[in-house]
Amino acid sequence: METPEVRTERLDHLGIVAGVCREIGLIEEIDRIVGPTERKVSVGQATQAMVLNALGFVGRALYLTPEYFANKPVELLIGEGITAADLNDDCLGRALDKLYEKGVTEVYAQVASRGLQVYGIEHQELHLDSSSFSLFGEYKPPAAEAESKGEEAAEKPAPAVITVTQGYSKDHRPDLKQAVLNLICTHQAALPVWLEALSGNSQDKTSFPTTIQAYLDQMKAGAETFFIIDSALYTAGNIGKLDGKCRWLTRVPKTLAGAQELLGAIPREQMEEWGNGYWGTEVGSLYGGVKQRWVLVFSQQAWEREQKSWKKRLRKAEQQAQKQWQALARREWKSEDEARRAVAQAEKKWRYHRADYKVQAVPHYEKKGRPKADQTPAWTGWQVVGQVVADAAAVTTEEKQQGKFILATNDLEAERLPAPQMLEGYKEQGTTVERGFRFLKDPAFFASGLYVQKPQRLMATLMIMGLALLIYALAEHQVRQTLQQRNETVPNQVGKATARPTLRRLFQVFEGIDILVEQGPQGVTRRVLNLRPQHRQILALFGPAVQQCYLWDPVERAPTTPPDPEDGSPGAKSHFDDG
Repeated sequence: METPEVRTERLDHLGIVAGVCREIGLIEEIDRIVGPTERKVSVGQATQAMVLNALGFVGRALYLTPEYFANKPVELLIGEGITAADLNDDCLGRALDKLYEKGVTEVYAQVASRGLQVYGIEHQELHLDSSSFSLFGEYKPPAAEAESKGEEAAEKPAPAVITVTQGYSKDHRPDLKQAVLNLICTHQAALPVWLEALSGNSQDKTSFPTTIQAYLDQMKAGAETFFIIDSALYTAGNIGKLDGKCRWLTRVPKTLAGAQELLGAIPREQMEEWGNGYWGTEVGSLYGGVKQRWVLVFSQQAWEREQKSWKKRLRKAEQQAQKQWQALARREWKSEDEARRAVAQAEKKWRYHRADYKVQAVPHYEKKGRPKADQTPAWTGWQVVGQVVADAAAVTTEEKQQGKFILATNDLEAERLPAPQMLEGYKEQGTTVERGFRFLKDPAFFASGLYVQKPQRLMATLMIMGLALLIYALAEHQVRQTLQQRNETVPNQVGKATARPTLRRLFQVFEGIDILVEQGPQGVTRRVLNLRPQHRQILALFGPAVQQCYLWDPVERAPTTPPDPEDGSPGAKSHFDDG
């Protein structure tokens, strides 16, 4: 009797990732958008492979993808007939090129829209923010690259190419070139629905209104669409452009004269207490010619934090002013007016201090020694004498503003959007789009994937990262929603029951799930190993597509082949069995 060939393939949590991709039809949607390529691995399949690589949290570069999939069930995760060797850098690079040619923002928007439609998620309330991604290596400017390709490239129109260059670095690496990513996430589910790659020197105040307009046009969204954005949006020109096109909520920059006046005009005692350490009051505004509501908010926690930093800033400012004053006091000027102008120039740099001084004459004589009573000076210099003192008005103004900030919205219906709800919506910025950026910048997440040399492929790679975030967020949303609907919980990392687990924790639970592959005369059979009751409880929270990736039929609740006697886990006949 012929001995069957036996091997194991590592599945771990990748079945969850592949199952969610299958549920939203990621491969089919990408291939529909891009069109046929007459290659063994379609663009959709290559895209799903890169998403699986990204959510493997191993930080492998794209050219090492075959190595990553060498011990994985590639046919189960991506498609029949696909091998790890097929997923080489040429295959993935060409797929990135195709995605760029179709427009990474447009492709992403269609896939994300499909995903939200499948999961039945409404999204009229949105969060928009940006972040920079620091990059290593040399990147050709788009013009130089087009020129190097000759006239053939010029005849074929293509989407705009970003410029990888220095700009304001949110990574605090101004020495590195960068690209910028604008991201729009849903308010409640924190799902990324829009992604836009921008040049490294782009600025939020100019890109935000353009991104919003592009989203409204592409998604055919109406004026009821509600954006929550940081203060970079708030300029007279920007809110004027968006007037009547959408609703928005943002923070008012403290640098505006009207904002400074309001911050110092109303003390906490005159505000309404909202609970949780917040007070607030609402006033009207017509800034930029747009009628809107301003809400002045006082935060006890922010006040305590700012009090500590304020004292440090005041001491540092005094030290700097004293140092500059000592330098002024050692000098002489040709005239009294010149001396006063020098002091006035120095005071412009002192935010919380001023000089209490006088200017006195310093006579100089031709001969050394004590001059005679009637001797006339050869020339007279002028010197400042005095000290640096606190500017009481500036200090008081600063102290009145501490712990306060202003929110603004063009939604004039207070019943639909009460002032306390404005605060809660703005606070969600940190748990939606900013959480997405923290995820994308995790060193374990696709970190080496940004070592691509072409700006076009970089744009497509950023879209792949966004797709990975979308798949992750959809899976986490599905788990939490199902737990809530069933009034169930799962244990977290310390063993406590929770109805809001992180998907990263569930991924850890699935470490060590293997597939035993036996190839004999009757064909190929597959059995899942190490699948325990806790895994089945989690799989039951997902749909059939995820469960099938683990060769488990939740309806039968029993294996179709005998359980492995060594680990007590059930086996199941694979959907890819040949016999």
